[in-house]
Formats: sequence, C-alpha cells, structure tokens
Amino acid sequence: MSTSLPLSRRDIIEARLAEGRQVVATSLAAEFDVSEDAVRRDLRALAAEGKCRRVYGGALPLFTPSQPISARIGKASARKRILAQAAVTMIERGEFVFLDSSSTNLEMVELLPKSLDVTVATNSVEIASAIMKRGDIPLVVIGGAVNPVVGGCVDASAVAAIAALNIDRCFLGVCAISARTGISVYEHADAIFKRMLLERSASRIGLITSEKFHERAPHRIGGAANIDWLIVEDDLPDDDERAAIGAGFSLVKPRDVTSSS
Repeated sequence: MSTSLPLSRRDIIEARLAEGRQVVATSLAAEFDVSEDAVRRDLRALAAEGKCRRVYGGALPLFTPSQPISARIGKASARKRILAQAAVTMIERGEFVFLDSSSTNLEMVELLPKSLDVTVATNSVEIASAIMKRGDIPLVVIGGAVNPVVGGCVDASAVAAIAALNIDRCFLGVCAISARTGISVYEHADAIFKRMLLERSASRIGLITSEKFHERAPHRIGGAANIDWLIVEDDLPDDDERAAIGAGFSLVKPRDVTSSS
C-alpha cells in the first residue's frame, strides 16, 4: 500500500484541480494504491472547502483557467466561422460596429462585405491588425494597456473611451454562460469593460460555442436582460437550449439566420 498520508495525497489532488484538470476517482485510486472510498473522502473534503465540484466518478475544478488569446486563435475555427457567418448577416448597412476581443469575433473580419459600408471599432490587437490588412474598412482602435489573456485593452482608459461612443451593434466576447449565473468572463477588468460596452451599444450579440454553456468564470457581466441575441451552434444540446431560453436568453442558430437572409 502507498505510504502517502491522506493530507499529502489530498494536496496533490487539490493542485491538479487548481490547474483546471478534471480528476477521476478510479484513476486516483490506482495511482495512489488506495481504495476509491479513500479518494472519494478526499474529494468530499475538497468540495466542502469550496475547491472543486463533485461529479459522478470524480471532481471538476471550480473554474477553468483562462488561456491567452494566442492559444485560442485557430481552435475550433470551422465552428467559430459558422457562427461568424451568421453574425455578419445581422449587421445593417452603415452601422458603427464594435468587435470585442474574441477569437470567434476575429473570424468575422474576413467575412465583412465592403458593401456594408460599416465602421468597425475594437479593443483587440488581432482584430485591429486583421482589419488593417484588409485596408477597406474604417477602423477605430480602443487603446490602453494590452491584457495578454484578453488579447486587447480593457483598462480604465479603454473603459473611458467606450463611455464616449454610441455603438450601433456590438459583438461581445463571452467566456462562460449559464442559465443561473448569466454571462461571465475570467478577468475582472474585462468584465468592467464589457459592462460599459453593453451599456453603450444599441444592439448586443454574443457568439457562443456550445462548450461555453459548461464553463465557469468568476466575473459576471450580466444576464439575459443585458444582451439581445446569442448566436449558438445548430447542435447545441436540448437541455442547454431549454435552460437558456427558460432564463430569458434569445437564441438564434446559424441555420435560422441564413434561411431568413
């Protein structure tokens, strides 16, 4: 049998959860050469301390650690592009559009028709660079100190700049969404920035890949009353769809937008 003390084993499990890793009771029991009951006691203790969420067969971290935008760009790009295509069809000619820092919103840049005659504002380094490379869309860049996780500017100067704008349509970057807790992000400054962005925008839209319905993030932006539309994937699970609609969110799927355009 293992000579590891329960506290030592528990510390290792806690460290893995803090790194955002899921733990499985059977795997931990085999690794530490202890019974599954012993592991389950550890998990119950960690859950009681607010350090994990118990699930069948193991435990999940309370929050998934945020990744810098450089790590998110290119992931699930085909799925994000489908959402971006639906988003572009919702823009009206001549609008002042804000593209919040988001790897999904980045997919919109190539899809924007020049004929829409829009002006784009953004706090995102990547989005600003992509629009500059196009060279045919007027661009307003919201500056300040660049947050490497967000991939753009969300400090006090960026918030002040947003407060002076009248935005026709914003596309919000979202880290997590829940029927119970609403829309959330990982960074405190980002949440403050997004609240101001929503306040200054006439139409507010989020592009949501399905896994975000099962993410958790600590900083709440708002609820269903603070956003007009969520563009979700066509294969969003029925349970997630019902919960979101029950919470008051208005959902639109790419097939609905393209069929009506």
